[in-house]
Amino acid sequence: METHSDKFKIRLGLFVAGGITLFVIAIFFIGKQKNLFDDVFKVSANFNNVSGLQIGNNVRFAGITVGTVDNIRIVNDSTVKVDMLVKKDVWKFIKSDCEVGIGSEGIIGDKLLKISQGSNAAPLAKEGQTLRSSEPVETDAIMASLKVTSDNVEIITQQMAEVMVKINKGDGTLGRLIQDKTIAENLNQTIVNLKKSSKGLDENMTAAKHNFLFKGYFNRKAKKAADKKKEAIEEKEKAAKERNK
Repeated sequence: METHSDKFKIRLGLFVAGGITLFVIAIFFIGKQKNLFDDVFKVSANFNNVSGLQIGNNVRFAGITVGTVDNIRIVNDSTVKVDMLVKKDVWKFIKSDCEVGIGSEGIIGDKLLKISQGSNAAPLAKEGQTLRSSEPVETDAIMASLKVTSDNVEIITQQMAEVMVKINKGDGTLGRLIQDKTIAENLNQTIVNLKKSSKGLDENMTAAKHNFLFKGYFNRKAKKAADKKKEAIEEKEKAAKERNK
């Protein structure tokens, strides 16, 4: 017959077994995520600012997670060295001229490293090689730039509003041109006069062509144009005959 002590021992044993199982599963998943069970090789990159990058963050190549950040250390006052562990089955794609940049998971997600694709002619990266890097754009700098742009847009909008108010009141040349009917009528009359002047000039030119004093000039001009046209036709006919020979 089971005693209370035996039941307690069974429960304790089940609890310990369950805890060990959960611990093993957690170690497996964490190790898989951190590449503890994969063959890896190490490459590095130097940055002026890692922008919040942390050890354990992902490394991506062509949009695929291929490794993790292994170590981050300050080399001097202007250089931070980042070591990466990359899966060996990806080694054949990592060229010596690949470039490493810092990105993020979405807009406000965790930081990660992105390895760009290298050229086909470049050799493979060596174990422990330091790859080229591109400095990240700081979020604070982007926000500051957006603020400046927003302020400029606000100023321009305010100035445009002031100009439109003055135009509506009839202030300035453009405002008087729009609001003053006399100026508008004068402008219309000027256009009508220009059209009449153009028509009169055409009539004068027609009359000059029939005037005996200018008739010879216009006849010579017409004859020259006809001669040029005839020469062009003859040259075309001559070229056609030469092609047919």
